[in-house]
Amino acid sequence: MKTDLFSIGSLTVHGYGLMIGIGFILAMLLAEYRAKRLGLREEAIIDITIIAGVSGFLGAKLLYVIVEFDEFIKNPKAVLGSAGFVVYGGIIAGVLCCMLYCKVKKLNFMEYFDLVMPEIALAQGFGRIGCFLAGCCYGRETTSHFGVIFPVGSQAPAGVKLIPTQLISAGADFLHMII
Repeated sequence: MKTDLFSIGSLTVHGYGLMIGIGFILAMLLAEYRAKRLGLREEAIIDITIIAGVSGFLGAKLLYVIVEFDEFIKNPKAVLGSAGFVVYGGIIAGVLCCMLYCKVKKLNFMEYFDLVMPEIALAQGFGRIGCFLAGCCYGRETTSHFGVIFPVGSQAPAGVKLIPTQLISAGADFLHMII
């Protein structure tokens, strides 16, 4: 709904990026806490978080380039410089790189994978709130009372009442984290 939350001088804080950052930090802190309780290596959680974050970012951008390949060929700077990401690319790259890390460090990947799944759902929930703020990943047009009209300047079509699938997804992610 509000793509730019506030500005400090020339720095503009975007809702999408802020929500992803909050989700990432909370997920790491919760994973460290749970690792300690389960007797797993806390320092591995920091490594896994950094590896998952960097490889996830690159994988999400790479899949976006693949999905928007025709546009990328026409104007690579526009695609690479855009805020476009595809979450599935991030998940695939993050999991594969973390598997490799665990193999190199001789850690049981499945123990750590089980540990971080609720935290991934938490981070994804915050990411979906970011999507809502940016107006991306919106649902179909609706006449429902629950429909949302996004403002001009968001990625959603202006003046059209849409299902807020981002918030539905965020709620499901948070529920998944709890379960």
